[in-house]
Amino acid sequence: QVQLVESGGGLAQAGGSLRLACAFSGRTFSNYAMGWFRQAPGKEREFVAVIIQRPNSLTYTGDSAKGRFTISRDNAKNTMYLQMDSLMPEDTAVYYCAATSSYSLSTLRRAQTYNYWGQGTQVTVSS
Repeated sequence: QVQLVESGGGLAQAGGSLRLACAFSGRTFSNYAMGWFRQAPGKEREFVAVIIQRPNSLTYTGDSAKGRFTISRDNAKNTMYLQMDSLMPEDTAVYYCAATSSYSLSTLRRAQTYNYWGQGTQVTVSS
């Protein structure tokens, strides 16, 4: 059974940075697509970014995060990261990491694709 544990959330000022981490355990990390989603109060869960190892090493970033957020993974540490720079108040949300071993490139941005989720970590950006 896959377990995911997020860390690194907190309070930041607009223009600042935070780095989130997601620790993976229970299966072979490199076999899984790893994604970040976020959910603000009263809004639907939103795709942020995803990183995969197969069929090729690829990353995809959602429109709201492009140019500001960077997703990465360390297979030796079974950990995924989200470096968030130039934070804005609208980035305030609970951030979730997610994992799936069953996917196609066209489905990676959909929350339904992922069958394992972390508990979430709060990110609050003040203006």
